[in-house]
Amino acid sequence: MALRTNRDRLLTVAVGGEVAPAAFGANPYDVTADGRAIIVPGMGSVNLNVRVDDPALGWVADHVEPAVSARARDDKENVGFCLLACVGNRATVMSGEAKGATGVVTGKHGGIEHVLIDFPDEILERLAVGDKISVRASGQGLALPDLPSVRIFNLDPDLFERLGCEAAGDRLRVRVAKVVPAAVMGSGLGRDNVYRGDYDIQMFSPDIVAEYALESLRLGDVVAIQNAEHSYGRIYKTGAVSIGVVAHGASAIAGHGPGVTSLMTSGEGKIDLVVDPRANIAEILGLR
Repeated sequence: MALRTNRDRLLTVAVGGEVAPAAFGANPYDVTADGRAIIVPGMGSVNLNVRVDDPALGWVADHVEPAVSARARDDKENVGFCLLACVGNRATVMSGEAKGATGVVTGKHGGIEHVLIDFPDEILERLAVGDKISVRASGQGLALPDLPSVRIFNLDPDLFERLGCEAAGDRLRVRVAKVVPAAVMGSGLGRDNVYRGDYDIQMFSPDIVAEYALESLRLGDVVAIQNAEHSYGRIYKTGAVSIGVVAHGASAIAGHGPGVTSLMTSGEGKIDLVVDPRANIAEILGLR
């Protein structure tokens, strides 16, 4: 059955921010789950050697944000930026040496509230903190009229079509790189909406990491979370299935880990999974 969407009824809105600084609080130390105090980079600015399709684990960093971290300076404006920007949206540099260059939104990070944007390596070298970026925001409100039990968030309509999802009766078949049990989901759980930010895969249980092969997670991987529903906030629900994209890298802080930005959910479990290691937005969109 062909998949129908309502994409012809969606708004396309220009939203924007700028390359965010690498900011630290008055106390720059993080305390790890095993009690060590660390100071490492990861969030904010331009990460010149980390992009989608790179490993989510193994960096000397915490919550590493691939490529460019962007936000609006005004907090209220940043809410709109983070709400409306969707994974797969086109981003354009509007000032600085890289003016006119285009990139792609790859995820959103809660807490500090960043929109994460991938650019080619040669563009990353020309970007600076404060450079303005405009995002062609479209996707919030995307729906599947024939599959009402599947809800969609934060997903550009063009990217949805390129994911290769298929309808099978009243169910949606989705390709994912990994399957993750909801039992190990941490920071971000229970947030009142899923249109901003992410929630984290805790990596502190070696047996779960080994069982689900989570050590090979990559930034940009499309992943399924079993027994998780995201319709009105992220909750544990037996039988539910949610789909997301790995937006940021691992963390040694208790309750944290690689972050997942929500893309789809079915509280009734009407999503079937096809495991495919190539299910990464870098490959799907030809970013590398």
